[in-house]
Amino acid sequence: MNGLILHCGSEHVTREQLRDVPTPDPTATWHPVPHHQIAELVTREAQNYGYQIASEQYGMNPSGSKLFGVLRFHPEGRPDFTRALGFRNSHDKSLAVGLTAGLSILVCDNLCFGGETVLYRKHTNRMEIQSLVGQTFQVLTMQYERLELGVTRLRSQPVGEDSARLLVVRAAEMRAIPGSDILPVLDGFWNPPHAEFAEPNRWSLYNSFTEQAKSYSPACADRCYRTLAKLFELA
Repeated sequence: MNGLILHCGSEHVTREQLRDVPTPDPTATWHPVPHHQIAELVTREAQNYGYQIASEQYGMNPSGSKLFGVLRFHPEGRPDFTRALGFRNSHDKSLAVGLTAGLSILVCDNLCFGGETVLYRKHTNRMEIQSLVGQTFQVLTMQYERLELGVTRLRSQPVGEDSARLLVVRAAEMRAIPGSDILPVLDGFWNPPHAEFAEPNRWSLYNSFTEQAKSYSPACADRCYRTLAKLFELA
């Protein structure tokens, strides 16, 4: 997926700028979590698990009430993969704390939020948020390894022209892509823009779909990736 998308008025900010955002006072049943605390919990846990952070992006809406973030990192000894973790938070009771993870994720300020794993937690206790982040990383290691094994499997499966056509038509039937994109996806498979996808296998075909999906709206891209995960047995 495209990672962090801000097109509804939100702006990119740094992790340091999050410290300047005031946190509302709690009530008897609602305990807002500071934006910077969410970001720091996630980055600290990533480092504790030996993940080398390749990039971090944060965005906030104009009032500062909503935070959106995406981290990408390489697992130790695996520079060929970038794992992604997205999260969001709110200070106006509009969103629960959310974490999403996978090799491809979507975090958008229009509230599209998806990946191979998605977890939510209400703002009821700050210690619960710390526990959520810790539990998430315990689960993520297995989830990431499963996904990476899936990618290795796809790379080992050659795809001929007829099989490629059948898969792309099937994807259109499943509404992963519009019918008008059948030919562009096939052309991207036969003439890949990146050398690492020159080998005609299922992983290269999957990436031809994802290249085409970069032009979709966040909602359509989310549907595309979820459907492709089922079609290519990555879900």
